[in-house]
Amino acid sequence: MDDLDQLRQAVNASPNNVPLLLIFAANCVNSLAFDEARDTFQKILALEPTHVSARIGLFHVLHLTGKTSEAILRTEAFLQENPRVAQAWLLLSRLVLTEGQLDQARQHFLKARSLDRTVTNPGLEKELFPNGNTPPPLPTDAQMAAALAEADDDEDDDEEGDDDDAMFDDIDDDAMETPSLAFADVGGMDNVKEELRMKILYPLQNPDLFRAYGKKIGGGVLLYGPPGCGKTMLSRAVAGEMQRSFISIGLHQILDLHLGDSEKNLHQLFELARDNKPAVLFFDEVDALAADRNDLRKSAGRTLINQFLAEMDGSVRDNDGLLILGATNAPWHIDPAFRRPGRFDRMIFVPPPDEPARAAIITVMAKDKPVTDLDALAVARKTKDFSGADLKHVFDVTIERCLATAMKKGMVVPITTADLIQSAKDIKPSSKAWFESARNYALYANQSGFYDDVLQFLGLKK
Repeated sequence: MDDLDQLRQAVNASPNNVPLLLIFAANCVNSLAFDEARDTFQKILALEPTHVSARIGLFHVLHLTGKTSEAILRTEAFLQENPRVAQAWLLLSRLVLTEGQLDQARQHFLKARSLDRTVTNPGLEKELFPNGNTPPPLPTDAQMAAALAEADDDEDDDEEGDDDDAMFDDIDDDAMETPSLAFADVGGMDNVKEELRMKILYPLQNPDLFRAYGKKIGGGVLLYGPPGCGKTMLSRAVAGEMQRSFISIGLHQILDLHLGDSEKNLHQLFELARDNKPAVLFFDEVDALAADRNDLRKSAGRTLINQFLAEMDGSVRDNDGLLILGATNAPWHIDPAFRRPGRFDRMIFVPPPDEPARAAIITVMAKDKPVTDLDALAVARKTKDFSGADLKHVFDVTIERCLATAMKKGMVVPITTADLIQSAKDIKPSSKAWFESARNYALYANQSGFYDDVLQFLGLKK
């Protein structure tokens, strides 16, 4: 009799023993007896409806049985009610990583570690930080309070001001540029480009006409869609078309351990953009800075979000001539306040490239490579639902295979259309996992019609 059978007999003898049921459920998971594990977790919840470990275990089983989208939705709903449960954040990290959302997975992992330093998952950590350079956990509320209590006196503040000026100079040097990229350099996506022209470029090209109707130049635009579909490249192309200053913001330029410094950093970046108007201020993965405040009831992150809202409103200083672009793979995680008029009130869906766009991207990627007799349309037909990043992966895999042959032969081996198609067969489009999640939000959390474009793309709405 194996261990699972012994535990099964023990459970039959003591059916209401919750600790024993938890041990049995965990062993069922390890033995791949997922149906029995699910039934056991549900039995525990029938005895103790708020049992945290049982609820998390049930979400984990959903994931293991292929219902990852449902597991994400239920875990996120659980965390809205219980934002201090580190194990739930750890599970959510694993779930979103499965769907290709690496940055989001890292944030959830660090959130779990900030809540409980003993929480760990070596396998997951290795996937998230393959170089072994795990950043320190996010500061806990207690650490933030301690930082406030140990704040330096006025003299020290003056010294810190010198550091702030130096930091601002570094931002000025590193963050601001004028991209040479234009729409012509971005393959396909003609509908998205035209929408960006109508909402951004044409008003800037006709400012007097725009102001005659009482409209300010600039504002906020949120680009959303699956990862790897060109949101960042489009943002740079917008600045290139405008021939304006482009300031790309990374989390490392804003987040700071010391209380109040993150808000100060964000304000300085907005001031840099205002001093160089007209300008484009770009926030990639903006959901990390604009998270729903309901998830941050006791977190110092709420003050950073409030600062972000105030900067976007122009209540700190006039934003006329300042275009704020945000890109995200998860618009449903953004605080609803960011979608109010004057903020990210214009949302543009950036879907995976269609067949002509894929052909254009493939043609661009083939430049300066030893490709012979390329039939871009043939490759495009075999790469349905592939993102731009997926297409790059096709080329990378093909080049590695050709290089292996070339090294054996000691000569350049050309890349053929057949080679590319063969590589494409071994690669699954990354956008499918995103659409599984997006479909649920578009169907069941779309009261304001924000995600109608997703439904139309999926053929669920005309």
